[in-house]
Amino acid sequence: MSLFDSDKSAERLPVSLITGFLGSGKTTLLNRLLRDDAMKDSAVIINEYGEVSLDHLLVERVDGEVAVLASGCICCTVRSDLEETLRALLVRRDRGEVPPFRRILVETTGLADPAPIVQLLLNNPLVSHFLRLDAVVTTVDAVNAPHQLDRQYEATKQVALADRLLITKGDLAGDIAALEARLHRLNPGARIERVAHGEIDPARLFGAGLIDPERKTVDIARWLNEEAFDAAHAHAGHAHGHGHHHHDASIASFMLAFDEPLDWMAITNWLAHLRSARGEDLLRVKGILNLRGEPAPVAIHGVHHVFHPPVALAKWPDADRRSRIVFITRSIAREEVLGLWQAVRAAA
Repeated sequence: MSLFDSDKSAERLPVSLITGFLGSGKTTLLNRLLRDDAMKDSAVIINEYGEVSLDHLLVERVDGEVAVLASGCICCTVRSDLEETLRALLVRRDRGEVPPFRRILVETTGLADPAPIVQLLLNNPLVSHFLRLDAVVTTVDAVNAPHQLDRQYEATKQVALADRLLITKGDLAGDIAALEARLHRLNPGARIERVAHGEIDPARLFGAGLIDPERKTVDIARWLNEEAFDAAHAHAGHAHGHGHHHHDASIASFMLAFDEPLDWMAITNWLAHLRSARGEDLLRVKGILNLRGEPAPVAIHGVHHVFHPPVALAKWPDADRRSRIVFITRSIAREEVLGLWQAVRAAA
């Protein structure tokens, strides 16, 4: 019998986070999405002090905080605590006080750090029992992003934590190839799209989680975006380090792969040491583990000090049984992470 909880993603509502620096087009994107027929069974939560109002879409206000949009979507504002807002919205749905919805979109303010919201969804039992993190979508202003990424750590972090990066205002910026390359170096695991006036197929934005609830299948390669990490480079022992490692506002992204099954206690000690010593600089960790004594893969996912409880998946999707862990860090080199792993193994 497995030591880990089995995955229940298909039973939980997906929550996607839409973030991006001031004026980068978050609300324009939301306005377009909420007019799409495929998104009519959505709930959207916006900050009370949003940059652009969605009020022109409102047709019926349920009360001071919740409204029904013309498309049938639910819209509410965060006036106190996001956890309370999410739980209250679920209660009202179950009571029939608002129309049913199948997904939740959360829009942050332009200066917001997305990490606390991701942590809430990963490891707050009052929320994560009912909801699951689907995708972090970050809008990037092609005109102003180079300057913002140079000067604003919030902008860099919003890019580093993203699953999807949307470049906006490209028509005003001319050649944006250099910006695309920079975004890829900061976060090689994110899909990068160019969008004009928020126009994008919702199917290209969401569904970034490890599990596809519709098909009940696991897509490890998509979740980790393995194609973005070059498997041909340096290795140490039986662990292979894959490029890209680039210093841009101190952000590094890399993947470690291990050919042989791993010991869970060694992994636990390793990650505990990393969180204790460098948690603030451990921006995001996603991994699939082949553990001794476990017949199926175990997924790990964390942001800073907070990790989702490890989850046992139903089965391996293919013949590849390697353990693979993606790290996005600030001022932590691949060599430091790998060195700590080797020290933990030597002490075991």
